[in-house]
Amino acid sequence: MPFRTVLLDLDGTLVDAFTTIHRCYVHTLPQFGRPAPTLAEVRAAVGGGLAQAMARFLPPEHVPAAMAVHLAYSQKILLEDVTLLPGALNLVQTLHARGLRAAVFTNKHGDSSRRICAHLGLTPFLAGIYGAGDTPWLKPQPEFAAHVFSRLEADPASTLLIGDSPFDAQAARNGGFTCWAVTTGTHDAGELMAAKVDRVFADLNALAQAL
Repeated sequence: MPFRTVLLDLDGTLVDAFTTIHRCYVHTLPQFGRPAPTLAEVRAAVGGGLAQAMARFLPPEHVPAAMAVHLAYSQKILLEDVTLLPGALNLVQTLHARGLRAAVFTNKHGDSSRRICAHLGLTPFLAGIYGAGDTPWLKPQPEFAAHVFSRLEADPASTLLIGDSPFDAQAARNGGFTCWAVTTGTHDAGELMAAKVDRVFADLNALAQAL
């Protein structure tokens, strides 16, 4: 295995939180005069952080207030619907057993990410969980990856990022590391190849076989 460090996106890669995310937008947007979005609309909007996603639905002047409503509601329902995607627990357990450093690297709020990982039993096998609000940066900004590498004492040249979106592909290009993607999240294989990920897999089970 050429990799020594594996960074893992959370939503759409390790966990399915789209029911929760959709519920939060359905709760929030009508309070700002917008119709409740469909699940497909929400899936198409997320990935680049909450502010960017919310801006897909609301004018800039309403985004900060809507984010506050969204985050407050998400904390209430955060663990009600979230589930592990197939192969997620086995993957992080295997990486840990083989001595690799695995860490969550996500644009989801950091505190929420840590709650979800603890709830679903992922935390004992992770060297870190890094999300929105933990630093001033988000994927694909290279400073976010550089912060994670510093904390993990890791080398980009021996790092693999596993994600599900073009934001992951761009983060890898900006940071000088490899990106493999799964189609269990926000984008299909064609979109991920167009974003120039290094390899695409149907799910984590298939990806684990390649590792």
